[in-house]
Amino acid sequence: MQLQQLRYFLAVAETCHFTRAAETVRVAQPSLSQQVRALERELGAELFHRTRGNIALTDAGAALLPLARRIVADTESARLAVQETVQLRRGRVRLGAPPSLCTSLVPDVLRVFRDRYPGVALGVREGGSRDLVELLAAGELDLALVITPAGGEGPPDPAVTELLHEELVLVSAGQPARRKARVAELEGRPLVMFREGYDVREATLAACREAGFEPEFAVEGGEMDAVLGFVRAGLGPAVVPGMVAARSGLAVTPFAAPGLGRTIAVAHGPELRPTRAAEALRDTLLAHLRDAARAGELPPGTRLLL
Repeated sequence: MQLQQLRYFLAVAETCHFTRAAETVRVAQPSLSQQVRALERELGAELFHRTRGNIALTDAGAALLPLARRIVADTESARLAVQETVQLRRGRVRLGAPPSLCTSLVPDVLRVFRDRYPGVALGVREGGSRDLVELLAAGELDLALVITPAGGEGPPDPAVTELLHEELVLVSAGQPARRKARVAELEGRPLVMFREGYDVREATLAACREAGFEPEFAVEGGEMDAVLGFVRAGLGPAVVPGMVAARSGLAVTPFAAPGLGRTIAVAHGPELRPTRAAEALRDTLLAHLRDAARAGELPPGTRLLL
């Protein structure tokens, strides 16, 4: 049973005339008649009573009529749904990102994307870079913003595009220092520290150990919002990403060279090509970063790698 045969059957049933039905579906009348006959042979029953000047449905034709209408309607609905998805009037995209980017870069990008593609459903998953890469591989995310080794160390991965290098800075509730801070100055100064799993925590600990000391913690184990709240309460300073610091309202002190930093990249699953919605979100992200760089809106020390 072919979809075209059902369409021809419906045309005859609605017009009660083979010639007018052929005109409706824009096909030669003999071809339409042949296809209807082929459908009848496949079903093993005549669908129409054929008398001169009078075409009427048989009982078999009457039984097929509502089913044929439903099949053709469902097919049309499927065609429209696919077209709307391809044209980004519908669809879904699932983005993963570290919490630090969910409070800085991601909201602006999603706002632009939502304005441009209001019919596409958005889902966001927060997590560490390792967890996000695993979710990509499992097909549970379409795109993820991840932290890669600074300077792009390691073999290139076609599924990963480095976006920008972001400086880590010191934030505090007091006035910013008039000069840049040195990592060694954090020795003996209790810090507000993120929970385990934050790349900023690992970068801070590594820098302190390289400077020859273990950092002390005033408060340990917070998420991004909690860490900023603890700093505002005067519990101690914290090392945070520059884009987060720029929105925090806290005093910001950069680090002296070589400084602390991280490289942010966008990744998609290694096996599957990104969906149209995911590609559109990726393009929106890249355009947003380029526009921000041209407008001088990136925080000091943040440089585009595109």
